[in-house]
Amino acid sequence: MAQGTRKVNWFAIWVSVAVVVALVIVTVLVVTLNNEAENPGPGETPAASNIDPETGAILVGDGEDRLDTYIDFMCPVCGQFEQIYGPAIEGLVDDGAITLGIHPISILDRQSQGTEFSTRAANAMYCVAESDPDASLPFLQAMFQSQPAEGTAGLANEEILAIAEGVGVTGIDACVNDGEYERFVAAMTEKTPIQPGMEGIATPTIAVNGEAIANRDLPEPDQLATLFE
Repeated sequence: MAQGTRKVNWFAIWVSVAVVVALVIVTVLVVTLNNEAENPGPGETPAASNIDPETGAILVGDGEDRLDTYIDFMCPVCGQFEQIYGPAIEGLVDDGAITLGIHPISILDRQSQGTEFSTRAANAMYCVAESDPDASLPFLQAMFQSQPAEGTAGLANEEILAIAEGVGVTGIDACVNDGEYERFVAAMTEKTPIQPGMEGIATPTIAVNGEAIANRDLPEPDQLATLFE
């Protein structure tokens, strides 16, 4: 007896295909999410003419020569650098001799008892600079005047906002409390140049016209202009 024609269960085939497609989609999503977790993007980027979105530099002044400083607000040596060299740098900015590029970075979160003060402070620096470019340098100076000791919890957001208000900047509560630019801080930190003789990122790092120099090569404050000769 001739056997009847075997029917093809197209429904089962299409279900199987759909399952395979779904598995492929899920796999792609998992891989993508894992890659994003390992390599997070820069997140929100400050939108202001005084902030370079590629390097994270907060620009102060309009001089022909360029001095870039990479600082962590928890770093005690950065506080000493500001105390010793800050007035001289501000003088060169005011004289129109240099453009200062401030890079608030975060390498010392581990030194703030889990509060991530370095990241929060750097984020606040961008919040201030975006809101009022003229307050950028005064805010940096005021933050270092109130710098917490390394190993402490650092300043609370309320204290940082009070410092911002002290230099005339208000209305940035959400930016500070929500950490709007924290991912940007992390991304820009990775771009910090390595000082000659160093094996990793250190603060403060100083760059003169785009070239990082060793801190030991810094002249006395009153001779700072010789860096550009």
